[in-house]
Amino acid sequence: MAPRMNPIRRLGLVACLAATLGLGTPAASAAPPLDWFDTHGPTAQVTVAIDLLRQAADHGLDPADYHAQALADAASQQAQSGHWNDEARRVVFDAALTAAMQRYLSDLYAGRVTPAQVRARFAPRPQGPLDAATLLRHALASGRLAETAQDLARQLPMAQPLQAALRQYRSLAGQPGWQTPLPVPARGKLVAGDGYPALAELERRLTAVGDLQARPAPPQVDDILIAAVRRFQLRHGLEPDGVVGRLTLAQLNVTPAQRARQIALTMERLRWTPLLQGRRMIVVNVPEFMLRAYTVEDGRVDVQLEMKIIVGKALDTRTPLFDEDMRYIEFSPYWNVPRSIALQETLPKLREEPGYFAQQGFEFVTPDRRVVEVLSDAAIEAVQQGQWRIRQRPGPHNALGAIKFIFPNNDNIYLHHTPAPRLFARQRRDFSHGCIRVEAPVALARFVLQDDPRWNHERIEEAMNAGVSRTIRLRETLPVLIAYSTVVVKHGQVYFHDDLYGHDRLLDEALRARSAALARTRTPLSGP
Repeated sequence: MAPRMNPIRRLGLVACLAATLGLGTPAASAAPPLDWFDTHGPTAQVTVAIDLLRQAADHGLDPADYHAQALADAASQQAQSGHWNDEARRVVFDAALTAAMQRYLSDLYAGRVTPAQVRARFAPRPQGPLDAATLLRHALASGRLAETAQDLARQLPMAQPLQAALRQYRSLAGQPGWQTPLPVPARGKLVAGDGYPALAELERRLTAVGDLQARPAPPQVDDILIAAVRRFQLRHGLEPDGVVGRLTLAQLNVTPAQRARQIALTMERLRWTPLLQGRRMIVVNVPEFMLRAYTVEDGRVDVQLEMKIIVGKALDTRTPLFDEDMRYIEFSPYWNVPRSIALQETLPKLREEPGYFAQQGFEFVTPDRRVVEVLSDAAIEAVQQGQWRIRQRPGPHNALGAIKFIFPNNDNIYLHHTPAPRLFARQRRDFSHGCIRVEAPVALARFVLQDDPRWNHERIEEAMNAGVSRTIRLRETLPVLIAYSTVVVKHGQVYFHDDLYGHDRLLDEALRARSAALARTRTPLSGP
Protein backbone atom coordinates (compact mmCIF):
# COMPACT_ATOMS: atom_id res chain seq x y z
CA MET A 1 0.00 0.00 0.00
CA ALA A 2 1.11 3.58 -0.68
CA PRO A 3 1.99 5.82 2.29
CA ARG A 4 -0.99 7.48 3.99
CA MET A 5 -1.78 10.93 2.67
CA ASN A 6 -1.25 13.94 4.88
CA PRO A 7 -4.62 14.59 6.60
CA ILE A 8 -4.59 18.28 5.66
CA ARG A 9 -4.07 17.44 2.00
CA ARG A 10 -6.83 14.79 2.24
CA LEU A 11 -9.31 17.34 3.56
CA GLY A 12 -8.32 19.78 0.87
CA LEU A 13 -8.87 17.22 -1.88
CA VAL A 14 -12.26 16.20 -0.55
CA ALA A 15 -13.41 19.79 -0.05
CA CYS A 16 -12.29 20.72 -3.55
CA LEU A 17 -14.07 17.69 -4.99
CA ALA A 18 -17.24 18.55 -3.11
CA ALA A 19 -17.27 22.08 -4.48
CA THR A 20 -16.56 20.89 -8.02
CA LEU A 21 -19.07 18.05 -8.12
CA GLY A 22 -21.79 19.67 -6.08
CA LEU A 23 -21.69 16.66 -3.78
CA GLY A 24 -22.61 18.51 -0.60
CA THR A 25 -21.03 21.09 1.63
CA PRO A 26 -17.26 20.83 2.05
CA ALA A 27 -17.68 20.43 5.80
CA ALA A 28 -19.91 17.39 5.36
CA SER A 29 -17.77 15.86 2.62
CA ALA A 30 -14.57 16.44 4.58
CA ALA A 31 -15.66 13.99 7.26
CA PRO A 32 -13.50 10.91 7.81
CA PRO A 33 -13.73 8.50 4.84
CA LEU A 34 -16.18 5.62 5.01
CA ASP A 35 -15.31 1.93 4.90
CA TRP A 36 -15.24 1.56 1.12
CA PHE A 37 -11.62 0.28 1.26
CA ASP A 38 -9.63 -2.12 3.38
CA THR A 39 -6.00 -3.19 3.22
CA HIS A 40 -6.75 -5.23 0.08
CA GLY A 41 -8.55 -2.48 -1.82
CA PRO A 42 -12.26 -1.85 -2.42
CA THR A 43 -14.66 -3.85 -0.25
CA ALA A 44 -17.63 -5.80 -1.56
CA GLN A 45 -19.83 -2.86 -0.50
CA VAL A 46 -18.41 -0.81 -3.39
CA THR A 47 -19.94 -3.24 -5.87
CA VAL A 48 -23.22 -3.27 -3.92
CA ALA A 49 -23.36 0.53 -3.89
CA ILE A 50 -22.64 0.89 -7.61
CA ASP A 51 -25.24 -1.76 -8.44
CA LEU A 52 -27.81 0.12 -6.36
CA LEU A 53 -27.06 3.38 -8.16
CA ARG A 54 -27.16 1.75 -11.58
CA GLN A 55 -30.56 0.22 -10.76
CA ALA A 56 -32.03 3.49 -9.45
CA ALA A 57 -34.44 3.58 -12.40
CA ASP A 58 -36.26 0.59 -10.85
CA HIS A 59 -37.48 3.05 -8.21
CA GLY A 60 -38.37 5.80 -10.66
CA LEU A 61 -35.07 7.63 -10.06
CA ASP A 62 -32.38 8.62 -12.58
CA PRO A 63 -29.04 6.77 -12.28
CA ALA A 64 -27.32 9.74 -13.93
CA ASP A 65 -28.19 11.89 -10.89
CA TYR A 66 -25.82 9.73 -8.86
CA HIS A 67 -22.96 9.53 -11.40
CA ALA A 68 -23.68 5.79 -11.56
CA GLN A 69 -21.92 5.11 -14.85
CA ALA A 70 -18.97 7.36 -14.04
CA LEU A 71 -18.49 5.60 -10.70
CA ALA A 72 -18.77 2.17 -12.34
CA ASP A 73 -16.24 3.15 -15.02
CA ALA A 74 -13.85 4.61 -12.46
CA ALA A 75 -14.02 1.47 -10.31
CA SER A 76 -13.40 -0.75 -13.32
CA GLN A 77 -10.48 1.35 -14.59
CA GLN A 78 -8.84 1.56 -11.19
CA ALA A 79 -9.16 -2.20 -10.67
CA GLN A 80 -7.61 -2.93 -14.06
CA SER A 81 -4.77 -0.45 -13.69
CA GLY A 82 -3.96 -1.27 -10.08
CA HIS A 83 -4.22 2.41 -9.12
CA TRP A 84 -6.16 1.68 -5.94
CA ASN A 85 -2.79 1.89 -4.18
CA ASP A 86 -2.79 5.61 -4.95
CA GLU A 87 -4.46 7.17 -1.92
CA ALA A 88 -5.27 10.38 -3.77
CA ARG A 89 -7.41 8.37 -6.18
CA ARG A 90 -9.06 6.52 -3.30
CA VAL A 91 -9.90 9.81 -1.59
CA VAL A 92 -11.58 11.16 -4.71
CA PHE A 93 -13.52 7.95 -5.32
CA ASP A 94 -14.46 7.61 -1.65
CA ALA A 95 -15.93 11.11 -1.56
CA ALA A 96 -17.79 10.70 -4.84
CA LEU A 97 -19.32 7.34 -3.91
CA THR A 98 -20.22 8.52 -0.41
CA ALA A 99 -21.98 11.64 -1.68
CA ALA A 100 -23.77 9.70 -4.43
CA MET A 101 -25.06 7.13 -1.96
CA GLN A 102 -26.16 9.81 0.51
CA ARG A 103 -28.09 11.56 -2.24
CA TYR A 104 -29.60 8.24 -3.38
CA LEU A 105 -30.78 7.28 0.11
CA SER A 106 -32.18 10.75 0.69
CA ASP A 107 -34.04 10.67 -2.64
CA LEU A 108 -35.51 7.25 -1.87
CA TYR A 109 -36.79 8.60 1.42
CA ALA A 110 -38.03 12.10 0.62
CA GLY A 111 -37.88 12.56 -3.15
CA ARG A 112 -35.87 14.97 -5.26
CA VAL A 113 -37.99 18.13 -5.07
CA THR A 114 -39.96 19.74 -2.28
CA PRO A 115 -43.77 19.95 -2.42
CA ALA A 116 -43.58 23.75 -2.53
CA GLN A 117 -41.64 23.57 -5.82
CA VAL A 118 -44.68 21.99 -7.49
CA ARG A 119 -47.52 23.95 -5.86
CA ALA A 120 -48.31 21.59 -2.99
CA ARG A 121 -48.49 22.96 0.55
CA PHE A 122 -47.91 19.87 2.63
CA ALA A 123 -46.73 19.99 6.23
CA PRO A 124 -43.17 18.72 6.88
CA ARG A 125 -42.80 15.10 8.01
CA PRO A 126 -43.24 14.80 11.78
CA GLN A 127 -40.12 12.64 11.99
CA GLY A 128 -38.01 15.25 10.22
CA PRO A 129 -35.50 14.85 7.37
CA LEU A 130 -33.34 11.80 6.85
CA ASP A 131 -29.80 11.85 8.26
CA ALA A 132 -28.38 10.16 5.18
CA ALA A 133 -24.76 10.42 6.32
CA THR A 134 -25.40 8.58 9.59
CA LEU A 135 -27.66 6.02 7.91
CA LEU A 136 -25.02 5.26 5.29
CA ARG A 137 -22.29 4.92 7.89
CA HIS A 138 -24.37 2.45 9.92
CA ALA A 139 -25.34 0.49 6.81
CA LEU A 140 -21.69 0.08 5.82
CA ALA A 141 -20.60 -0.84 9.31
CA SER A 142 -23.25 -3.56 9.53
CA GLY A 143 -22.81 -4.78 5.96
CA ARG A 144 -26.51 -4.04 5.23
CA LEU A 145 -26.25 -1.45 2.49
CA ALA A 146 -28.63 -3.19 0.07
CA GLU A 147 -31.11 -3.97 2.87
CA THR A 148 -31.06 -0.37 4.08
CA ALA A 149 -31.89 0.94 0.60
CA GLN A 150 -34.63 -1.65 0.23
CA ASP A 151 -36.14 -0.66 3.58
CA LEU A 152 -36.37 2.96 2.40
CA ALA A 153 -37.86 1.91 -0.94
CA ARG A 154 -40.57 -0.16 0.79
CA GLN A 155 -41.82 2.92 2.64
CA LEU A 156 -43.25 4.22 -0.63
CA PRO A 157 -47.03 3.65 -0.72
CA MET A 158 -47.93 0.99 -3.31
CA ALA A 159 -44.19 0.37 -3.76
CA GLN A 160 -44.32 -3.17 -5.14
CA PRO A 161 -47.17 -2.79 -7.65
CA LEU A 162 -45.79 0.53 -8.89
CA GLN A 163 -42.33 -0.98 -9.36
CA ALA A 164 -43.90 -3.90 -11.22
CA ALA A 165 -45.88 -1.52 -13.44
CA LEU A 166 -42.76 0.54 -14.09
CA ARG A 167 -40.86 -2.58 -15.17
CA GLN A 168 -43.75 -3.64 -17.40
CA TYR A 169 -44.04 -0.35 -19.26
CA ARG A 170 -40.29 0.11 -19.54
CA SER A 171 -40.06 -3.34 -21.13
CA LEU A 172 -42.85 -2.41 -23.57
CA ALA A 173 -41.05 0.80 -24.55
CA GLY A 174 -38.67 -1.16 -26.78
CA GLN A 175 -41.39 -2.96 -28.69
CA PRO A 176 -42.25 -1.82 -32.22
CA GLY A 177 -45.66 -0.42 -33.05
CA TRP A 178 -46.19 2.48 -30.66
CA GLN A 179 -43.86 4.68 -32.69
CA THR A 180 -46.69 5.10 -35.22
CA PRO A 181 -50.05 6.32 -33.84
CA LEU A 182 -53.13 4.24 -34.54
CA PRO A 183 -55.05 5.87 -37.42
CA VAL A 184 -58.42 7.51 -36.91
CA PRO A 185 -61.20 5.10 -37.98
CA ALA A 186 -63.00 5.97 -41.19
CA ARG A 187 -66.21 6.93 -39.34
CA GLY A 188 -64.36 8.54 -36.45
CA LYS A 189 -65.00 5.62 -34.11
CA LEU A 190 -64.94 1.82 -33.96
CA VAL A 191 -67.99 -0.18 -32.93
CA ALA A 192 -69.00 -3.85 -33.16
CA GLY A 193 -68.79 -5.21 -36.71
CA ASP A 194 -66.45 -2.51 -38.03
CA GLY A 195 -63.38 -3.32 -40.03
CA TYR A 196 -60.14 -1.45 -39.32
CA PRO A 197 -56.80 -1.59 -41.14
CA ALA A 198 -54.86 -1.38 -37.85
CA LEU A 199 -56.97 -3.97 -36.03
CA ALA A 200 -53.99 -6.28 -35.44
CA GLU A 201 -51.95 -3.45 -33.90
CA LEU A 202 -54.91 -2.37 -31.74
CA GLU A 203 -55.21 -5.91 -30.39
CA ARG A 204 -51.45 -6.15 -29.86
CA ARG A 205 -51.47 -3.01 -27.72
CA LEU A 206 -54.42 -4.16 -25.65
CA THR A 207 -52.70 -7.51 -25.15
CA ALA A 208 -49.40 -5.89 -24.17
CA VAL A 209 -51.02 -3.82 -21.40
CA GLY A 210 -53.02 -6.78 -20.08
CA ASP A 211 -56.56 -5.93 -21.20
CA LEU A 212 -56.83 -8.68 -23.84
CA GLN A 213 -55.57 -12.26 -24.04
CA ALA A 214 -53.37 -12.95 -27.05
CA ARG A 215 -55.22 -14.41 -30.04
CA PRO A 216 -55.24 -14.18 -33.85
CA ALA A 217 -56.70 -10.84 -34.84
CA PRO A 218 -60.34 -11.13 -36.00
CA PRO A 219 -61.44 -9.68 -39.35
CA GLN A 220 -63.59 -7.08 -37.61
CA VAL A 221 -64.41 -5.68 -34.18
CA ASP A 222 -66.06 -8.42 -32.10
CA ASP A 223 -67.45 -8.77 -28.58
CA ILE A 224 -64.12 -9.95 -27.14
CA LEU A 225 -62.37 -6.82 -28.42
CA ILE A 226 -65.17 -4.58 -27.14
CA ALA A 227 -64.82 -6.13 -23.66
CA ALA A 228 -61.05 -5.50 -23.78
CA VAL A 229 -61.63 -1.88 -24.82
CA ARG A 230 -63.99 -1.45 -21.87
CA ARG A 231 -61.31 -2.75 -19.49
CA PHE A 232 -58.81 -0.35 -21.04
CA GLN A 233 -61.24 2.56 -20.74
CA LEU A 234 -61.92 1.83 -17.07
CA ARG A 235 -58.20 1.88 -16.35
CA HIS A 236 -57.74 5.21 -18.13
CA GLY A 237 -60.55 7.29 -16.65
CA LEU A 238 -62.81 6.99 -19.71
CA GLU A 239 -66.48 6.15 -20.15
CA PRO A 240 -66.43 2.32 -20.48
CA ASP A 241 -68.70 2.12 -23.53
CA GLY A 242 -66.46 -0.18 -25.60
CA VAL A 243 -66.34 2.33 -28.45
CA VAL A 244 -62.92 3.38 -29.76
CA GLY A 245 -63.55 7.09 -30.23
CA ARG A 246 -61.33 10.17 -30.09
CA LEU A 247 -60.54 10.04 -26.36
CA THR A 248 -59.93 6.29 -26.27
CA LEU A 249 -57.72 6.47 -29.33
CA ALA A 250 -55.67 9.23 -27.70
CA GLN A 251 -55.04 7.03 -24.64
CA LEU A 252 -54.15 4.04 -26.83
CA ASN A 253 -51.55 6.19 -28.58
CA VAL A 254 -49.77 7.17 -25.36
CA THR A 255 -46.45 5.31 -25.61
CA PRO A 256 -45.15 2.90 -22.96
CA ALA A 257 -42.21 5.25 -22.38
CA GLN A 258 -44.66 8.05 -21.55
CA ARG A 259 -46.55 5.74 -19.19
CA ALA A 260 -43.30 4.72 -17.51
CA ARG A 261 -42.48 8.38 -16.95
CA GLN A 262 -45.98 8.94 -15.54
CA ILE A 263 -45.41 6.09 -13.07
CA ALA A 264 -41.99 7.46 -12.11
CA LEU A 265 -43.50 10.90 -11.48
CA THR A 266 -46.17 9.30 -9.30
CA MET A 267 -43.50 7.49 -7.27
CA GLU A 268 -41.66 10.78 -6.79
CA ARG A 269 -44.83 12.53 -5.64
CA LEU A 270 -45.76 9.73 -3.24
CA ARG A 271 -42.42 10.06 -1.45
CA TRP A 272 -43.42 13.42 0.00
CA THR A 273 -47.22 13.23 0.00
CA PRO A 274 -48.26 12.69 3.67
CA LEU A 275 -50.59 9.74 3.15
CA LEU A 276 -49.99 7.93 6.44
CA GLN A 277 -49.72 10.73 8.97
CA GLY A 278 -52.78 9.96 11.09
CA ARG A 279 -54.65 7.09 12.73
CA ARG A 280 -57.60 8.00 10.52
CA MET A 281 -57.42 10.06 7.34
CA ILE A 282 -59.49 11.46 4.52
CA VAL A 283 -57.63 11.67 1.22
CA VAL A 284 -58.89 13.39 -1.91
CA ASN A 285 -57.16 12.43 -5.17
CA VAL A 286 -57.94 15.30 -7.52
CA PRO A 287 -57.22 13.82 -11.00
CA GLU A 288 -59.01 10.59 -10.09
CA PHE A 289 -62.08 12.51 -8.81
CA MET A 290 -62.18 10.20 -5.79
CA LEU A 291 -62.20 10.47 -2.00
CA ARG A 292 -61.09 7.69 0.33
CA ALA A 293 -61.45 7.53 4.09
CA TYR A 294 -59.25 5.00 5.83
CA THR A 295 -57.66 3.91 9.06
CA VAL A 296 -53.96 3.19 9.54
CA GLU A 297 -52.71 0.62 12.03
CA ASP A 298 -49.11 -0.64 12.15
CA GLY A 299 -48.58 0.77 8.67
CA ARG A 300 -51.53 -1.19 7.24
CA VAL A 301 -54.24 0.78 5.47
CA ASP A 302 -57.89 -0.21 5.77
CA VAL A 303 -60.04 1.75 3.31
CA GLN A 304 -63.43 2.16 4.95
CA LEU A 305 -65.05 4.53 2.50
CA GLU A 306 -64.65 5.42 -1.16
CA MET A 307 -66.75 7.90 -3.12
CA LYS A 308 -66.86 10.11 -6.19
CA ILE A 309 -66.11 13.80 -5.85
CA ILE A 310 -66.33 16.99 -7.89
CA VAL A 311 -63.30 19.29 -7.86
CA GLY A 312 -62.37 22.75 -9.13
CA LYS A 313 -62.45 23.55 -12.82
CA ALA A 314 -59.13 22.93 -14.56
CA LEU A 315 -59.47 26.14 -16.54
CA ASP A 316 -59.71 28.73 -13.78
CA THR A 317 -60.74 27.49 -10.31
CA ARG A 318 -58.37 24.65 -9.50
CA THR A 319 -58.59 22.92 -6.14
CA PRO A 320 -55.30 23.55 -4.29
CA LEU A 321 -53.15 20.77 -2.82
CA PHE A 322 -52.55 20.88 0.94
CA ASP A 323 -53.21 19.04 4.20
CA GLU A 324 -55.11 20.35 7.22
CA ASP A 325 -57.06 18.95 10.16
CA MET A 326 -60.85 18.75 10.02
CA ARG A 327 -62.24 20.42 13.15
CA TYR A 328 -65.94 21.07 12.53
CA ILE A 329 -69.04 19.84 10.76
CA GLU A 330 -71.79 22.29 9.88
CA PHE A 331 -75.26 20.86 9.32
CA SER A 332 -77.75 22.82 7.17
CA PRO A 333 -75.01 25.38 6.44
CA TYR A 334 -75.27 28.92 5.21
CA TRP A 335 -73.31 29.60 2.03
CA ASN A 336 -71.37 32.83 2.27
CA VAL A 337 -70.95 33.62 -1.41
CA PRO A 338 -67.26 34.39 -2.10
CA ARG A 339 -66.75 37.91 -3.36
CA SER A 340 -65.32 36.72 -6.69
CA ILE A 341 -68.42 34.58 -7.36
CA ALA A 342 -70.74 37.36 -6.19
CA LEU A 343 -69.18 39.89 -8.58
CA GLN A 344 -68.81 37.59 -11.58
CA GLU A 345 -71.96 35.48 -11.31
CA THR A 346 -74.49 36.25 -8.55
CA LEU A 347 -74.92 40.02 -8.90
CA PRO A 348 -75.21 39.98 -12.71
CA LYS A 349 -77.85 37.24 -12.36
CA LEU A 350 -79.80 39.27 -9.78
CA ARG A 351 -79.75 42.37 -11.98
CA GLU A 352 -81.04 40.34 -14.92
CA GLU A 353 -83.55 38.22 -13.00
CA PRO A 354 -84.59 39.74 -9.63
CA GLY A 355 -86.80 36.75 -8.79
CA TYR A 356 -83.66 34.64 -8.54
CA PHE A 357 -82.98 36.27 -5.13
CA ALA A 358 -86.00 34.79 -3.36
CA GLN A 359 -86.00 31.58 -5.37
CA GLN A 360 -82.46 30.71 -4.25
CA GLY A 361 -82.92 31.86 -0.64
CA PHE A 362 -80.36 34.68 -0.71
CA GLU A 363 -80.01 37.43 1.87
CA PHE A 364 -77.62 40.29 2.55
CA VAL A 365 -75.48 40.72 5.65
CA THR A 366 -74.29 44.18 6.73
CA PRO A 367 -71.01 44.97 8.55
CA ASP A 368 -72.87 44.99 11.89
CA ARG A 369 -74.27 41.50 11.02
CA ARG A 370 -77.77 42.75 10.36
CA VAL A 371 -79.62 40.52 7.89
CA VAL A 372 -81.47 42.15 4.97
CA GLU A 373 -83.91 39.87 3.17
CA VAL A 374 -85.14 42.38 0.57
CA LEU A 375 -83.45 42.82 -2.81
CA SER A 376 -82.73 46.41 -3.84
CA ASP A 377 -80.38 48.31 -6.11
CA ALA A 378 -78.77 49.82 -3.02
CA ALA A 379 -78.09 46.38 -1.54
CA ILE A 380 -76.59 45.14 -4.80
CA GLU A 381 -74.37 48.23 -4.96
CA ALA A 382 -73.27 47.69 -1.34
CA VAL A 383 -72.12 44.16 -2.23
CA GLN A 384 -70.49 45.48 -5.40
CA GLN A 385 -68.47 47.96 -3.32
CA GLY A 386 -67.46 45.33 -0.77
CA GLN A 387 -69.49 46.90 2.04
CA TRP A 388 -72.07 44.12 2.36
CA ARG A 389 -71.91 40.43 1.64
CA ILE A 390 -74.45 38.02 0.27
CA ARG A 391 -75.23 34.59 1.59
CA GLN A 392 -77.63 31.73 0.90
CA ARG A 393 -79.87 30.35 3.63
CA PRO A 394 -80.03 26.60 4.42
CA GLY A 395 -82.49 24.82 2.19
CA PRO A 396 -82.92 22.66 -0.92
CA HIS A 397 -81.23 25.19 -3.22
CA ASN A 398 -78.20 25.86 -1.02
CA ALA A 399 -75.02 25.41 -3.05
CA LEU A 400 -73.37 23.53 -0.16
CA GLY A 401 -76.23 21.09 0.16
CA ALA A 402 -77.09 19.91 3.66
CA ILE A 403 -73.66 19.48 5.24
CA LYS A 404 -70.22 21.07 5.22
CA PHE A 405 -66.97 19.53 6.50
CA ILE A 406 -64.57 22.23 7.71
CA PHE A 407 -60.77 22.00 7.90
CA PRO A 408 -59.69 25.66 8.27
CA ASN A 409 -57.25 26.76 5.56
CA ASN A 410 -56.09 29.91 3.79
CA ASP A 411 -58.01 29.06 0.59
CA ASN A 412 -61.37 28.54 2.32
CA ILE A 413 -61.65 25.08 0.76
CA TYR A 414 -63.97 22.51 2.33
CA LEU A 415 -65.89 19.32 1.58
CA HIS A 416 -69.64 19.64 1.15
CA HIS A 417 -72.87 18.09 -0.08
CA THR A 418 -74.48 19.34 -3.31
CA PRO A 419 -78.04 19.88 -4.53
CA ALA A 420 -76.92 18.76 -8.04
CA PRO A 421 -75.94 15.06 -7.67
CA ARG A 422 -76.43 14.37 -11.40
CA LEU A 423 -72.89 15.60 -12.09
CA PHE A 424 -71.42 12.60 -10.26
CA ALA A 425 -72.46 10.47 -13.25
CA ARG A 426 -69.84 12.19 -15.42
CA GLN A 427 -66.42 10.58 -15.91
CA ARG A 428 -64.63 13.93 -15.75
CA ARG A 429 -65.81 15.92 -12.77
CA ASP A 430 -64.09 19.31 -12.53
CA PHE A 431 -67.09 21.61 -12.17
CA SER A 432 -66.68 23.47 -8.87
CA HIS A 433 -65.20 26.82 -7.88
CA GLY A 434 -62.47 24.99 -5.94
CA CYS A 435 -64.29 23.34 -3.05
CA ILE A 436 -64.93 19.60 -3.14
CA ARG A 437 -68.42 18.15 -3.48
CA VAL A 438 -68.89 14.64 -2.09
CA GLU A 439 -71.22 11.96 -3.43
CA ALA A 440 -72.11 10.29 -0.11
CA PRO A 441 -72.19 12.97 2.62
CA VAL A 442 -74.02 10.86 5.22
CA ALA A 443 -71.49 8.04 4.92
CA LEU A 444 -68.66 10.55 5.22
CA ALA A 445 -70.24 12.09 8.32
CA ARG A 446 -70.55 8.64 9.86
CA PHE A 447 -66.83 8.05 9.29
CA VAL A 448 -65.89 11.44 10.73
CA LEU A 449 -68.13 10.98 13.78
CA GLN A 450 -67.62 7.25 14.33
CA ASP A 451 -65.99 7.85 17.72
CA ASP A 452 -69.11 9.65 18.92
CA PRO A 453 -71.97 7.11 19.35
CA ARG A 454 -74.55 9.89 19.64
CA TRP A 455 -74.28 10.60 15.92
CA ASN A 456 -75.91 7.64 14.22
CA HIS A 457 -77.25 7.61 10.67
CA GLU A 458 -80.72 8.83 11.63
CA ARG A 459 -79.48 11.74 13.74
CA ILE A 460 -77.09 12.88 10.99
CA GLU A 461 -79.88 12.91 8.41
CA GLU A 462 -82.17 14.74 10.83
CA ALA A 463 -79.57 17.48 11.38
CA MET A 464 -78.92 17.74 7.64
CA ASN A 465 -82.61 18.24 6.91
CA ALA A 466 -83.43 20.51 9.86
CA GLY A 467 -83.07 23.70 7.84
CA VAL A 468 -81.40 25.34 10.85
CA SER A 469 -77.65 25.82 10.75
CA ARG A 470 -75.74 23.94 13.45
CA THR A 471 -71.98 23.62 13.85
CA ILE A 472 -70.37 20.91 15.99
CA ARG A 473 -66.72 20.61 17.00
CA LEU A 474 -65.12 17.20 16.49
CA ARG A 475 -63.90 15.41 19.60
CA GLU A 476 -60.68 14.60 17.76
CA THR A 477 -59.32 16.41 14.72
CA LEU A 478 -59.09 14.38 11.53
CA PRO A 479 -56.35 14.88 8.89
CA VAL A 480 -57.62 15.80 5.43
CA LEU A 481 -55.21 15.56 2.52
CA ILE A 482 -55.88 16.98 -0.93
CA ALA A 483 -53.43 15.05 -3.08
CA TYR A 484 -52.61 14.57 -6.75
CA SER A 485 -51.78 11.19 -8.28
CA THR A 486 -52.36 10.34 -11.93
CA VAL A 487 -51.45 6.67 -11.38
CA VAL A 488 -53.36 4.52 -8.89
CA VAL A 489 -53.09 0.80 -8.14
CA LYS A 490 -56.40 -0.87 -7.28
CA HIS A 491 -56.88 -4.62 -6.80
CA GLY A 492 -53.55 -5.32 -8.48
CA GLN A 493 -54.34 -3.27 -11.59
CA VAL A 494 -52.82 0.03 -12.65
CA TYR A 495 -55.15 2.93 -13.45
CA PHE A 496 -54.03 6.05 -15.32
CA HIS A 497 -55.67 9.47 -15.14
CA ASP A 498 -55.18 12.67 -17.10
CA ASP A 499 -52.86 15.35 -15.74
CA LEU A 500 -55.89 17.52 -15.00
CA TYR A 501 -54.08 20.59 -13.65
CA GLY A 502 -50.68 20.06 -15.29
CA HIS A 503 -48.98 19.19 -12.00
CA ASP A 504 -47.22 16.17 -13.50
CA ARG A 505 -45.84 18.39 -16.24
CA LEU A 506 -44.61 20.85 -13.63
CA LEU A 507 -42.98 18.06 -11.61
CA ASP A 508 -41.35 16.65 -14.73
CA GLU A 509 -39.88 20.06 -15.53
CA ALA A 510 -38.54 20.45 -11.97
CA LEU A 511 -36.89 17.02 -12.05
CA ARG A 512 -35.34 17.60 -15.45
CA ALA A 513 -33.98 20.96 -14.29
CA ARG A 514 -32.46 19.28 -11.23
CA SER A 515 -30.85 16.57 -13.36
CA ALA A 516 -29.48 19.18 -15.75
CA ALA A 517 -27.96 21.11 -12.83
CA LEU A 518 -26.33 17.95 -11.49
CA ALA A 519 -25.01 17.12 -14.97
CA ARG A 520 -23.28 20.49 -15.16
CA THR A 521 -21.31 19.71 -11.99
CA ARG A 522 -19.84 16.44 -13.22
CA THR A 523 -16.14 15.92 -13.61
CA PRO A 524 -13.97 12.82 -14.25
CA LEU A 525 -13.52 10.59 -11.22
CA SER A 526 -10.07 9.42 -12.17
CA GLY A 527 -8.40 11.37 -9.34
CA PRO A 528 -6.00 14.33 -9.25
